Amino acid sequence: MRKKKNIKKYAKAFGKKEKVLNYTSNTYQLTRPNKVGAVMALIRECQPKEFKDWENFYFKKAFTKTKTPTKVTQEALDELGERLYCKITEIVIPEWTTAFQSLTVQDCKDYIYQVTLVRTFDGFLLEKSVINDGIAKVFPEVEFEESEPELDHAGDIDYLGKIGNKAFGIQIKPLSANANFGNYKISERMQASFLNFEEKFGGKVFVLFSKRTGNKKDIVNKNILEDIKKEIDRLKKIN
Repeated sequence: MRKKKNIKKYAKAFGKKEKVLNYTSNTYQLTRPNKVGAVMALIRECQPKEFKDWENFYFKKAFTKTKTPTKVTQEALDELGERLYCKITEIVIPEWTTAFQSLTVQDCKDYIYQVTLVRTFDGFLLEKSVINDGIAKVFPEVEFEESEPELDHAGDIDYLGKIGNKAFGIQIKPLSANANFGNYKISERMQASFLNFEEKFGGKVFVLFSKRTGNKKDIVNKNILEDIKKEIDRLKKIN
């Protein structure tokens, strides 16, 4: 039996610091393409065998994904690191310290109850409203149905929009008071799930962000409706 080849890891381990570094970097979008360039696209273009090859290629080719792209340099990455340190020491640590000092057993009990029951119910109502009061009225020719539990778990799909024998997927995300859909980053696992869905049903998956406006749930990223319309037209042609 052939032994699996061990893949050498080059990344530095930050131990218990990793969580706070990760949280702060993601919260303030310090490693997004608009700051460090499209790194996955670049490394696939490079196809490096050694880390040094990749490092040289990156600093030669990397530009920020902005309206006016700028060259990404070691100095630019260092500056992002300094900003990360400032965010942690000036904002995150004081906020977390206050939270730790005021945390009670009742907070923890309430949190578990809220996540398990109340937030699940809110999310269920949100999904229903976004589909029935929103997107279904925009695309009346599409039959929307809730995904099967197995598909929802495996593919992160809340609803299917059926076009003949094809379908596109809808994932619905609530927009919290301190979040912005521009911060949302699809994980590699979700990307794989979306691709699996597309292979099975023929259509793409769209992520809708919603917030409460009065007694209604409104779609925040309304520009995605045009993309959905194009996908519906495409699926109609290949049915």
